[in-house]
Amino acid sequence: MPRKAPPRIIDVKVDSRRPWTLRLEWNNGESSRVDVSGHIGAYKLYLPLRRDPELFKAVRLGDLGSDIVWSDEIDMSADTLWRLAQEQAGATMSAGEFKSWRERRAYTLDTAARALGIGRRMISYYEQGEKPIPRVVALATRALDAEAQRLSRKKAEAREGGDARAKARKKA
Repeated sequence: MPRKAPPRIIDVKVDSRRPWTLRLEWNNGESSRVDVSGHIGAYKLYLPLRRDPELFKAVRLGDLGSDIVWSDEIDMSADTLWRLAQEQAGATMSAGEFKSWRERRAYTLDTAARALGIGRRMISYYEQGEKPIPRVVALATRALDAEAQRLSRKKAEAREGGDARAKARKKA
């Protein structure tokens, strides 16, 4: 099944109440508030924005709504912004779903952190809704569930096989 393309951006504004946050309008009728501080802090490309907050405020819509731009050298794709909007809105996994997953697995904060390869503090942030749950983390929880189910089936099959052998020995 082909992947559905993300919507296009039809308007972008800086959210003056939150640092490094944009308000986006999409061609599917949705609107999003997107915190881009993670990208701006992580990538060298965005260094001029970190150094000059006024440049950040100069954001504008790119060609055909496929990106937003600050200058000829600095842009961010609609794909990236849509993914961030979905993550930050909890579309990949809500804080409640994440906590339910951990409790269902009987994981402590530490065991969940080890299983997912992240810090204990991030587990706490995700559960409290203080940080959006990245898609990769949501997918990892599903993979761990699938692996646990596979192992459970394998154990059940082994028990059934053992029971069948024991019955066969009794008959003999």
